[in-house]
Amino acid sequence: MAKSSKSTLDSAKKSLKNFEAKQVVIDHKVKVRARDNRLAVIITAAVIVFASISQFVYFNAGPGMSADSCIKVTQTPIPSISGKPNPAQIPDSGISECRDWTGQILVNKKALDVKLYGAKAPQAVGNFVYLAQTSGFYTGISCHRLTTSGIYVLQCGDPQGNGSGGPGYSFGPIENAPTAAKGTVPTYKKGWLAMARTKNSGTSMGSQFFIVYKDSQIPDDVAGGYTVFGEVTSGLSGLDPIIKAGTKDGSGDGAPKVSTSINTITLK
Repeated sequence: MAKSSKSTLDSAKKSLKNFEAKQVVIDHKVKVRARDNRLAVIITAAVIVFASISQFVYFNAGPGMSADSCIKVTQTPIPSISGKPNPAQIPDSGISECRDWTGQILVNKKALDVKLYGAKAPQAVGNFVYLAQTSGFYTGISCHRLTTSGIYVLQCGDPQGNGSGGPGYSFGPIENAPTAAKGTVPTYKKGWLAMARTKNSGTSMGSQFFIVYKDSQIPDDVAGGYTVFGEVTSGLSGLDPIIKAGTKDGSGDGAPKVSTSINTITLK
């Protein structure tokens, strides 16, 4: 009986020793796992912080631009060319939603399918969308200028019909203007839509814009180039009767011989 009890005790001691040995291994694994988890959390947090800082530096101090940065830009009325304060508020660039817009410009009942570059020219697109959709400003407005020599554009958007009118405010800056190698002249591609402005003034844009119906080399001036805010994607040939008729006085720059106006503009 004593021998049996001793055998049982020895067996129990051996089992306890094995259990304790296994427990040491388990405890070690738990500690290692906990340490690894803490390390992973620290590394993950560091990566997030680094990424956030990098993104901030890139978008605010570096060459990048965050996807929604342009919709945060707001402007207050600036003086008009005459030096008098403008009575109207410049439309917020946020109207552009920093996205492409599609739609139609109906000129003499001919549909020009268009795409507007909300991310590349947010202020100009915000202004155009506001005037076209919110205020109905462009409905019935004339296209008062046609150039047929050297520069090939049809200019529209002046309520006065003579190149002197606008929406009651002016804005800047110039956006998305084409560039060219030193000593050469920038090319404005067939179909581009660009904002007209006063010579040497980058803050004189309003409602007037021009449609490039043939590749045109347009020199920069002191202020730079001209804001390209969109393009005609199809239907440009609808302008052919206007272009072929030329100007009223037969010159290379003047009022179109064919009376020309914008019927409607629809955008989405």
